[in-house]
Amino acid sequence: MRILIACEKSQTVCKAFRQLGHEAYSCDIMPCGLFDNPEWHIQSDAIREAYSGKYSMMICHPPCTKLSNCGARWMFSGGELNKERLAEAMKAKHFFMSLYNAPIAMIAVENPTPLRIVDLPEHSQVIQPYMFGEPFSKRTLLWLKGLPQLKPTHIMDQFKPFMQSGGANAEISKIRGDSRSKTFEGIATAMATQWGALLV
Repeated sequence: MRILIACEKSQTVCKAFRQLGHEAYSCDIMPCGLFDNPEWHIQSDAIREAYSGKYSMMICHPPCTKLSNCGARWMFSGGELNKERLAEAMKAKHFFMSLYNAPIAMIAVENPTPLRIVDLPEHSQVIQPYMFGEPFSKRTLLWLKGLPQLKPTHIMDQFKPFMQSGGANAEISKIRGDSRSKTFEGIATAMATQWGALLV
C-alpha cells in the first residue's frame, strides 16, 4: 500500500516510513534536498496527487504561514481587519481542506494552532516534540481521519521552546522557515511505527 507525505520536501516522514519497508513518497512543488532520495519524491501539486486514487494513507503538512495564530498581529493591524490577509488565509484554508477531504481512507493533517477567524474543523490531537524524545516544545495540532491518536514514545522531563518571540533567545532564530517547519524525527518515527502498522 502506498503512503503520500504531502507538502514535504525534507523527506523526514517519508524516510521514516521507508526505513520500515513501506512504499512512501514525499510530494511538494519544490524538489527534495540535494542529499535526499529523488526517486521517492514527487515534484507536483499535492492536491492532484492526493486525488489520484493511488494511496491508502496520507500525512500532510500544508503551508501554515497564513493560517497560524502566530500571524494574528498581521491579520488585525491597528484594530482593523486586514482584508487582503484574510483573503490569503481563506485561500490557505481551501488548500488545507482539499487535503483533509481527499478520498483516502487514512489521513493526518499537521499544523500549528490556527487563527480562530479561519474556522478550521476541530483538531483531533495536540502533540509536542518532547513527547517523542525531542528536547523541545512546539505545540502542534493533528487532524485525523481513519487514524488513531499518536501515543507518546519518550516523554522528556527537560525541554526548551523550539522557537520564541524575539530572536535573541530563540533556539532556531537563524534557520530558514522551511527548516523550522521540518518534522521532528521522533514524531516522524512514531508516525511510521504506529500508523504504518495499520497497513500490514
